[in-house]
Amino acid sequence: MGNRLGKITTRTGDDGTTGLGDGSRVRKDDPRIAAIGDVDELNSQIGVLLCEALPDDARAALTAIQHDLFDLGGELCLPDHALIGDAHLARLDGWLADWNADLPPLAEFVLPGGSRAAALAHVCRTVCRRAERSIVALGASADGPRRYANRLSDLLFVLARVLNRTEGVGDVLWRHERRARR
Repeated sequence: MGNRLGKITTRTGDDGTTGLGDGSRVRKDDPRIAAIGDVDELNSQIGVLLCEALPDDARAALTAIQHDLFDLGGELCLPDHALIGDAHLARLDGWLADWNADLPPLAEFVLPGGSRAAALAHVCRTVCRRAERSIVALGASADGPRRYANRLSDLLFVLARVLNRTEGVGDVLWRHERRARR
């Protein structure tokens, strides 16, 4: 899979370009590089979430997801190369089904918050949505990554609810009928 860096300071990007896995060079503001950066940021945010006390199944899932995101970034870095497929989506769907099974249905929108871990999961969810938008901007060539990001953002929302429930904290519900204070 592509060339690996033997050293970090290459100076090859000083001109505002960066290398893709196939050896081609693109500008650092290229939509493909933006998508790769958004996926990298998501992976870092999940790393922050993993610093919290989490249920074992959530920790295992998030660790696996971090590896998937590295593969997803690799797929984005190698045009016309697929690394994310149906097995990745099936695993996300399995976690979604397992975690949703014990959650009460929602009657209102959920605001980000509750426990610290849940709030961090919501941050991960919003970064995931941004990564998804960046991937969509690339077009049809990023089918696996687009589908994975869409499913993952749903999973991160459900995980936030699970983490609140684990901590004995209720979801923070949007109160649409509140009165504005002056």
